[in-house]
Amino acid sequence: MSSLSELINIFSKLPTLGPRSARRIVLYLLKHKDKIVPSLMTTMEKVQSELVLCEECGNIDLTSPCNICLNAKRDNGKVCVVEDIGDLWAIEKSNAFDGKYHVLGGVLSAMDGVGPDQLNLTQLIKRIKQGKVKEIIIATNATTEGQITGQFIADQCMKAGVLTTKLAQGMPVGGELDLLDYNTMSAAFTSRSEVKNIS
Repeated sequence: MSSLSELINIFSKLPTLGPRSARRIVLYLLKHKDKIVPSLMTTMEKVQSELVLCEECGNIDLTSPCNICLNAKRDNGKVCVVEDIGDLWAIEKSNAFDGKYHVLGGVLSAMDGVGPDQLNLTQLIKRIKQGKVKEIIIATNATTEGQITGQFIADQCMKAGVLTTKLAQGMPVGGELDLLDYNTMSAAFTSRSEVKNIS
C-alpha cells in the first residue's frame, strides 16, 4: 500500500468521514503541503507528547488532575457523568454547570462487547466512596445505549446512597412542535413540569 493510500485509509476511519471525504482531505493537504503539513505534523507531535488523561475524571489536559478538577471554585459535591470528552467540552461551552465531571469513555453495548469493565466506572465508584460527592448528574446521550448506561450508573449510585439526577429531555429551546420527532415529543410530555407563578 502506498503512503498516499495509507493516509486516505487513516482519515477514512475517523468519525463521520468515509473514503470519499478522506480522499478530499488528503488531496487538499497535498495541494497545500508546504503550508499545512509542517504545521499539522508539529501540532500532532505536541498533542502526543503534552496531553494526558486526567486520573481523576478522564478529561484530556496538560496536567493530571486536570484544570477542572483542580479548580477550587467548582462544586466538588456535584459530578456530571458524560460519555465522551466532546460531551464535557459541549457542557463547558454552555457555562451551564459549575461542578466536576466524570468521563466514561463510551457506553455499555452488548453488541460491541463493551461492558462495565471497559468503561471508566471504577474511578467513579472510588470518587463516590470518598464521601465528597453529594449528587451524580447523568448526562449520557438519549440513545438506547446511553439510557442503559445511565440507568446502570444510577443503580450503582443509589446503592451508595448518593442523590442521582439526569438531564431533562424533550423540547429544545426554540423548537417547534411540528418539527419534533415522536420520541422527543413523548419525552417532552413525560418530563413536563409545573408552571410557576412568577409575579
